[in-house]
Amino acid sequence: MKLSLLALTILAASANAQNPFTSDVKKIWAMAASNIVKSAEKMPEESYTFKASPDVRSFAQLVGHASDAAYTFCAAAKGEKRAPAGIEKNMSKKEELVKAAKEAVAYCNSVLDEMTDAKGAETVKFFGETSRLGILAFNNAHTMEHYGNMVTYMRIRGIVPPSSEPKK
Repeated sequence: MKLSLLALTILAASANAQNPFTSDVKKIWAMAASNIVKSAEKMPEESYTFKASPDVRSFAQLVGHASDAAYTFCAAAKGEKRAPAGIEKNMSKKEELVKAAKEAVAYCNSVLDEMTDAKGAETVKFFGETSRLGILAFNNAHTMEHYGNMVTYMRIRGIVPPSSEPKK
């Protein structure tokens, strides 16, 4: 058993060494995606309509927007044409938004699982010519931007956001 664990560790380290840029984008995505999903799960249903001010998105809309954007960015990085998911405009209930966020994360995970540094360096038409990894890095930044909005909403509601919870 120890040998198998050692072999897996060596293989994982080798994969990271072969694709260090993709590996870094994956690590940040894992953190960003986890924060969005955990926030969606943690916020009570009755707070999904909450807005920090009347002119901004509700918490539900933030979850939907982050999910829609993840599909858009990850599809572009993969080279797929994908119709907008419409999550932000068509969903408002906690249960359906948590499910949609998890599905968007799974889709992006599948795109990242197929990515390599060489493939990530290829450019595609998205905001002009952008590398596939550039699009995925932008997705990370965009997701964290809206997680920051969610943090504010959660703090206003007296809820500790996922990234501030004590480590177990």
